[in-house]
Amino acid sequence: MATAFHNLSDYDFNSVPSAEGMKFGIVVSEWNDNITGPLLDGAVNTLKKHGAKPENILVRTVPGSFELTFGANQMIENCDIDAVIIIGCVVKGDTPHFDYVCMGVTQGIAQLNASGDVPVIYGLITTNTMEQAEDRAGGKLGNKGDESAITAIKMIDFVWSLNK
Repeated sequence: MATAFHNLSDYDFNSVPSAEGMKFGIVVSEWNDNITGPLLDGAVNTLKKHGAKPENILVRTVPGSFELTFGANQMIENCDIDAVIIIGCVVKGDTPHFDYVCMGVTQGIAQLNASGDVPVIYGLITTNTMEQAEDRAGGKLGNKGDESAITAIKMIDFVWSLNK
């Protein structure tokens, strides 16, 4: 989580396992693509930096953030992947739509994680303003895409360590 004391893109490079041989699915929302585009770039670049091969990174889009849970579930069921990263951005408006979308995605991803064998990484930005979203998509607070990629690598390594 980005705060004034922690940048989303700051991490100890040496604490991250190699992503060589790992297969990643990324489901990205088309809505607020001015934010989700940089988040996707951050995730893909970070995965590659840690050894993931481009052919082992499968990216698919869905129309909005609410569809991220369905997209993640479909990737798990239909693709040979070790983790799924969901990427989206919901900015609070004047209606309760923000609350319903954020709650639905959060509960859906939590359910996939609780009941499945493939980690689903929560890369959904939920902010009060577009400026706050920009700050977390490569701005002054780093890139949530970087953080999501590191989390995916570490969770795959975690699962693999249990299956040895």
